Amino acid sequence: MPKRTPAAHKPVARVLPLLGVAHLDRGFDYRVDEEQSEAAQPGVRVRIRFNGRLSDAIVLERRNDSEFAGELRYLDRVISPFAVYPAQLSQLVESLAARYGAVRSDIIRSAIPPRHAKAEESDLSTPWEELGDASEPDLSSWSAYQFGESFVDTVLGGGIARAAWQVAPGDDWAAALAALAAKIAVDGGGSLIVVPDQRDVDKLERALREIVAAKQVTVLGNATGPQARYRRYLSALVGQARIVIGTRSAAFAPVANLRLAVIVDDGDDNLVDNLKPYVHAREVLTTRSALEGCSLILAGHSRTAETQLLVESGWAHDLVPSESSLSARRPAITPVGAFGFQVARDLQGGTTSLSGPAYQAARRALDRGEPVLVQVPRKGYAPILACGNCRAPARCRHCNGPLGLPGDSHGGHEGQASLPTCTWCGRIDSKFRCTECGSPRLRAIVLGSERTAEELGRAFPSTRIVMSGGNKVIDEVPGEPALVIATPGAEPHVADGGHYGAALLLEAATLLNRQDLRATEEALAKWAAAATLVSPHSKGGEVIIAADEALAVVQYLVNWDMVAAARAELAGRREVRFPPAVHMAAVDGADAALDHFLSIAELPEHAEILGPVPLPPGVTLPGEYDEQRFGPPQRALIRTPLGPRSQLGTALRNANAARSARKDELPLRIQVDPIHVG
Repeated sequence: MPKRTPAAHKPVARVLPLLGVAHLDRGFDYRVDEEQSEAAQPGVRVRIRFNGRLSDAIVLERRNDSEFAGELRYLDRVISPFAVYPAQLSQLVESLAARYGAVRSDIIRSAIPPRHAKAEESDLSTPWEELGDASEPDLSSWSAYQFGESFVDTVLGGGIARAAWQVAPGDDWAAALAALAAKIAVDGGGSLIVVPDQRDVDKLERALREIVAAKQVTVLGNATGPQARYRRYLSALVGQARIVIGTRSAAFAPVANLRLAVIVDDGDDNLVDNLKPYVHAREVLTTRSALEGCSLILAGHSRTAETQLLVESGWAHDLVPSESSLSARRPAITPVGAFGFQVARDLQGGTTSLSGPAYQAARRALDRGEPVLVQVPRKGYAPILACGNCRAPARCRHCNGPLGLPGDSHGGHEGQASLPTCTWCGRIDSKFRCTECGSPRLRAIVLGSERTAEELGRAFPSTRIVMSGGNKVIDEVPGEPALVIATPGAEPHVADGGHYGAALLLEAATLLNRQDLRATEEALAKWAAAATLVSPHSKGGEVIIAADEALAVVQYLVNWDMVAAARAELAGRREVRFPPAVHMAAVDGADAALDHFLSIAELPEHAEILGPVPLPPGVTLPGEYDEQRFGPPQRALIRTPLGPRSQLGTALRNANAARSARKDELPLRIQVDPIHVG
């Protein structure tokens, strides 16, 4: 091997090995030879020999000398001359690693796409203006919001404005954001818009293409292949891409001259990385707004407690529709009680019925030639029972649990139904009598989209049925009579900017009664997402919800007061001292792992440890956790008062590094401010 000569200028490179190992998450010094010197600049990928093996690394800085007393190894090679880890991204990763108690290379894995050599040969030099022609954007929709015009003026003027944008019912959020992003781009600035899923990416891309050329929109979505993803990342890196849209990982896109960052529906689970350290895209963008001095929009029809905290702290401000605009756009919303309408089947008579308000609303919309949306919280079949006389829920005489028909769970027909069985204790009740009225008659209350479709088909025998949910999500339906049955998040839009004539929100209690801290917040978000697809009440649009009108969350929906709902939710979190009113970490693992971790963690003052307790329902450890070997997984919650966000994260990172250094193999997962606490 030819002798290598150290670089004449700054012959030492401090690099970060991309190993994902907590105790090795620090800089290591390597020598740079003269041939590598020009390319081995801060931010580039290099190959190093580490512990006898070749590994990838990022150059953090070039130095004149090293504190290491031994002989330095040379860099093996420079993988690419592109500085894919620029200074702003480095600062962002450092901040997030401290926030989440994370290993930097785990965050870098999510932030920077894998290299694809062919992508580096693409045209990255053509300026954005020459990629196509942009038309003048129409920003008039922002005037329907209080302080909307002044917000837009501040953003376009290069100032910093941060807003919690409550999108009015029926308003086209994608068109409004597209217009603002296009105007910023025409003026020479960059915009970054992050949405929960590919459907939203497609909707936003269509809106942008009405204003700018296809090549002037850079999409980083789930459907983007490896080569295209890396090429588009480079396009943003070199300043060619001015409008970047995408799903959660797009939040890291190195947009040059970033003037506006946007996150839509920040309460959506899809915005949380499913790999450690489980970073939330909202945290990425709020951190970028603070570090890079760009404006920020947190947009949605509803509002999370986290966004409300930003408003109440003064860091962001309300951007809400005016009273006149809201009144003109929202549908009439009527609660009819948890059992106020049901698609039900009388078990003795075999008849199907849809009760008054729901049937009448659906019938009116269909008669006007409009589709009707039916939101059902779950797919498939899941019948429960109610009294056939008074419609009170049928309860187990032993434990008071709800009675169901387990034998009918896969769509059995009349005559095949099993005996009423408690869904809690499993006891059979062959001699049911209603505790309210004494009637022995039972009605099967439809739960599940497939069962709902069957029963609605009987109630409206001549009407087309459309189903959307699970693996078969329909993007849009024509504006003609149909019953559209969809699970939350899978509701089709009506073609050509149309609206549903009515929406029936079934099984509201199913969403509200989940064992989750965010159950109420998420239920309201799902109802609002469906209601906003309905025509204004001035055009006959109406929403019927099967929920008790005395519930505060139902009144927030009826009055479309999402700010009050978020304010109440945050107040409730403060009362029980849960996020975002406090900082909290969930540490999951075997008993022995938790005990050791908590014993070595030097937690901040006033830290409080809750548990350990069993994992919440539906929560599992990643990978193949061997319960026979390690015992049932447990969860410990560490709670600290609000303050510098890095204090708890730093303590967790140090303790995790100590575990890593002693090669502790017991499984352990750490999540800071997890979206689901239990």
